[in-house]
Amino acid sequence: MSRRHFLLRATQMAAATSLPVWASTANAAEEPLSAKHINLGCSIALTGPLGQAGIEQLAGMKAAFAELNQAGGVHGREIRMDAKDDAYVASRTLQNVTQMLEAQSIFALISPLGTANTAAILPLIEGKGIPTVGPITGAPSLRSAEQRNVFFVRPSYRDETQRLVKQVVEMGLKRIAVVYLDNPFGKEVLKDMSRALDEIKVERAGEFALAVDGKNGAELADKVAAERPGAVLLATTGTANTAFVLPFRAKAAGVPLAGISVTVISSELPKLAAATRGMALVQVFPDANSQKSVVVRKFQSTMKATGANAAFINSGSSLEGWVNAQIMIEGLKNAGKDLNRDKLRNGLAGIRSLSFGDFNVGFGAKAPYVGSDSIYLAIYAENARRLS
Repeated sequence: MSRRHFLLRATQMAAATSLPVWASTANAAEEPLSAKHINLGCSIALTGPLGQAGIEQLAGMKAAFAELNQAGGVHGREIRMDAKDDAYVASRTLQNVTQMLEAQSIFALISPLGTANTAAILPLIEGKGIPTVGPITGAPSLRSAEQRNVFFVRPSYRDETQRLVKQVVEMGLKRIAVVYLDNPFGKEVLKDMSRALDEIKVERAGEFALAVDGKNGAELADKVAAERPGAVLLATTGTANTAFVLPFRAKAAGVPLAGISVTVISSELPKLAAATRGMALVQVFPDANSQKSVVVRKFQSTMKATGANAAFINSGSSLEGWVNAQIMIEGLKNAGKDLNRDKLRNGLAGIRSLSFGDFNVGFGAKAPYVGSDSIYLAIYAENARRLS
C-alpha cells in the first residue's frame, strides 16, 4: 500500500452526533441464580476518559439480553445485569467486583474494561471460580494457559501491533515515533511496538508518554512534531488520544497516524472530525456501519428491536458488547438447565466456533481466536488462531 493510499483510504471516519449519557443497572439485592433468572455483574467505565465507550458497550449487552429475555431467556431464565461504574480506575473495579461477590449477588462477570482494571480482578476471578466473558483489553500479560475462568474474545494487542508495524514499514515510512498512554495499558502496548520496530531495525523518532487525562496533549504534540517523524504509532485511547491528535494535526497535518483497535472510541469522532484523515486503525471487529456484514446487520436489528439508543446503532463499542453478550448466552445454553459455575465454564470452553455469518468466535485449546472472511479496513489484526 502506498503512503498516498494510506492517507486517503486507511480510515475515513464519518462524523457522528454527540452521544448522550446512558446507563442503567439491575437490582443487585437478589440471589445470583434462581429458576427464573441469572444475575451477571459488570464493572465498567461509565464516566471518566473511557466513560462513553463503556456506556456504549453496556448498551450492546443490554440489547442482546433484552432480545433473549423477550424470547423466553435461557432454559427459562431471564438474564439480568448489575452494572457498576468504575470510571476506568482499577481500584474501583476491584472494589465493585469485591462488593458484588461478597454480597453473593452475581453469578458471572462480563466485559470488564481496561488492562489494569482486568488485572486487578483476575486473582478474585480465578480464586473464586467466576466465569468471565470478554474483558475489553488485548494485553498479552493478562492471558495465561493456567487461567480457567476468563474467556477473552479480543485478539491480543501483540497481534495487533505486529500487523500494524509490518504495514507501516512496508509502506516505506521511516523515523517512527510512538505516543503511549502513561498507564499499564499504554506501557504494555509500547513494549510490543518497540519490540516489533527493533526486530526490523527501523529508524525511531522517540517515545512519548501521554497523561491518562490528556492534560499534556498539546505539549506532547509540540515535542513529537519537532522530531519530524515519518509516522506516529498510537498506543493510546479515549479522550487523551483526542487531546494529543488535535494539536498534533494542527502542526503536522500530513504525518500518517496509526493506532490499535481501541485508539479511537466512537464518541470521540465528532471531536476529531477532519483530524482522522491520514489515520489508520487496526480493526478486530467488523465496521459497525457496514451493511455488507451479516454480524452488523444482526446487531443493528437487535438494537432497533429492543429500543436501544439510536445513537449507538453504528457504535463499534456497542457491537463489541453485543458480541460478548452472545458468547455469554451461548455458554449458558451449552451449560444446560441444571446450571452452576463449573457447567458455565465448561459451556464457554466448549464454544469452538460461534458463527455470525461473516464473523466467527471460538475458544481453542490454547487461546481464543477471532476469525473473519473479509478484511474490514486496510489494516486488520489477525489472532494466532483463525478459522480453517
